[in-house]
Amino acid sequence: MPEGATPPTQRGDFETSLSGDDGLDLRVWLRLLTCSTLIERRVRQRLREQFDITLPRFDLLAQLDRAPDGLTMGALSRRLMVSNGNVTGLIDRLVAEDLVERQPAPGDRRAQLVRLTQDGKRAFDRMIPAHATWIRELFASLDRKAQITLFESLAELKTSLANAERG
Repeated sequence: MPEGATPPTQRGDFETSLSGDDGLDLRVWLRLLTCSTLIERRVRQRLREQFDITLPRFDLLAQLDRAPDGLTMGALSRRLMVSNGNVTGLIDRLVAEDLVERQPAPGDRRAQLVRLTQDGKRAFDRMIPAHATWIRELFASLDRKAQITLFESLAELKTSLANAERG
């Protein structure tokens, strides 16, 4: 632990262990990471308990739900920000459960289109209201104005990060 830093709180807020000498940018980044981790942990738990599904599977189904004509494996990898290998493993398991189907992409024999099956669509449609409720509950302590301000600030950060990535 850096000299002069206080130990992390029992809640696991690692940004509170930083001293006033540490940069605000570092503390903001750690606070974002902590919030994201806490939200993700709760959503993972509830998906597992109520629907016996993992968050990566849910995310993949959500992407396919937004693309009724299907997506290629490459497009799914980009949208989920994971490797083709990770997507292939998820797809294989979801195909075996008859939640998604794979077909050759029209005009490109090397590519495969993945889309929800009817069973997959029904299963995902059952999850959506529960997921929306969980997120609403997690943000309930922030009033609408605070949520709008946070959303706008994160949009600015996202733009800044995209600009920095472009060089």
